[in-house]
Parts: sequence; structure tokens; C-alpha cells
Amino acid sequence: MNTALKSGKFGKQYTSSNHRIIVTGAAGFLGYHLIEALSEARCDVTAIVRPKSEHNKRLFRFKELHCIEADEDEIERIQDTLLADNGCFIHLLWRPAGRYDYEAQMENAYLTLKAVELASRIGCKRFIGIGSQAEYGLTGEEMIEDKTPAKPFCAYGAAKTAACHMSKRRARELGMEWIWGRVFSVYGEYEPEERIIPSVMKALERGDGLALSSCRQNWDFLYGGDAGSAILALAEKGRDGEIYNIAEGEYRPLKSFVEDVEGLYGARNYFKFGDDPCPFVSLQPSVEKLRRDAGWEPHVRFVDGIKALMKM
Repeated sequence: MNTALKSGKFGKQYTSSNHRIIVTGAAGFLGYHLIEALSEARCDVTAIVRPKSEHNKRLFRFKELHCIEADEDEIERIQDTLLADNGCFIHLLWRPAGRYDYEAQMENAYLTLKAVELASRIGCKRFIGIGSQAEYGLTGEEMIEDKTPAKPFCAYGAAKTAACHMSKRRARELGMEWIWGRVFSVYGEYEPEERIIPSVMKALERGDGLALSSCRQNWDFLYGGDAGSAILALAEKGRDGEIYNIAEGEYRPLKSFVEDVEGLYGARNYFKFGDDPCPFVSLQPSVEKLRRDAGWEPHVRFVDGIKALMKM
């Protein structure tokens, strides 16, 4: 794996699509990195973003990008502007909600179903939904493959699982191709500040303390640019009806990632590690299927991704 830090270095290996790609949730953290990959590949992209969201300014640098502002409940209103015969609909939109807020999370699952129906009405050939590692739940030390049974333990994971099954069934009924990507831990520019990598970096920069668990659990971190290129790869080469893990595929104890960041800041033994978290979620994702079917490989090593973030 080389140390290229631009998703386009990978995305340009793909043939640019002549058909329009519709992306919901385009201004979010993962959406931004997908738009970056699609832009590098010179795809014809329409991004659907929330009206007046402060995140929309992230997309200003993509000069050829067509942006449409619409709330989740307004998407049907703009369908006449989204005609995309034989195009691809990539659904990243997921309203912020508590991990155990069942009502709000199931509303997100219903919005995914509505996105499938919209994609069909505007002529899309392929629907790509983005799920989460949370669908797998507690897997112990076993390797997580696409066929690993989903056993979510929180409302968020349960709603993502429901969205996966319902969207697949509905896409079949509507005659559309369907692919589901389960994203593991993505880090990079615009990552939410409360997540562990931004929290660790800020603590080191400010000289603050930070309460950490034992960090004994295995984890897998994927650079944002590589995550964007993985979704692009699925749009172009993923197989209809399949579920794919989106991760780097190089899992190791979370503590070792924290220590890598410490080392880049010239610190050693800065953090004290506490008790095991409850629930104890350990992640060992396999990405062999993604590599085999879509020819995808990650390009950015963890330490190189952190170095890039330190310069921003």
C-alpha cells in the first residue's frame, strides 16, 4: 500500500461514468469524501444537501458539482430536476439521532425506503445504501464477513439493518440493482470532534487529559479519501444484491492506534487506559470481497493519514 493522500489517485483508475450519480447526505463527513472521489473521477454528480446547513460550504470547492438544497421530506418535490436514466443513486443521508432512540432511528430506515422509491422514479439503474459496522453488533473475536449474521445491540444498528433488508426487497420489486456497504471506522478531514481520533489529537495539542477505556478491543481505521474511493468502486464494479464491508482490513488493538498518534506528537505514555468498555465491541472486518469484486485497495496508511490531518 502506498502513501498517496488523495482519493483521486485511486479513483482515476476507474472509467468515468456517462450517467448521473445522485448523492444524498453529500455535505456530511463521509459524503464530502465521496464527492471528492467522484469529482476526481469526473462523474456527473448531483448532490442533495440540507437547506442552510453550515456543512454545505465544504462542497464549494467542487466547481462542477450540481447541488440541490432539500430537506429529507422535500426530496420528492424536486424529483423532476433529478432525472437520471440508468444512473446511480447513493444514499448516505441519515438524520442525527441517539443510538438508543428507536423512534428516530426507525424514521431514518423509512427515509431509506423512500430514497429507493425516488431513485426508481427518476430512472436510476442502481441503488447503493450505506450501512454500518453497528449492524453486526457483538461479534467476539471472529472475522467479520459480509455473511456474518447481523445482531445489532442498539437502535442505530437495528435501524440500519432494517434499512438494509427493506431497501433490498423494495429495489428488487422496482427492478433496480442494489448494493449495501457497511462502513467501519472512517477518520479524516471533517470527522465529528467527539470521535476518538479527533479527541486524542485535540488532547495532545492542548495538553489536556482524556478518559479512555482499556482500548484492548480490535479496531480498523480507514482514511476518508479511501472510503470515498471504496464507494466509487462499488458504484462502478460492485455486484448486484451484495453486501460489502468498507474498511482498511488491517485491524489491531485500539490502544496501538492511540500510541501511534502519541508518537507523531512526540509524546509517550501520555494517556492512561482504564477498564474495558461495556459493551466490549471488537472489530475484525474482512474486505476481501470488496477487493475481489471491485478491484479496490486502500492507499493511505494510518500514520500518513494522521500526518496529513496534523498539517490542516
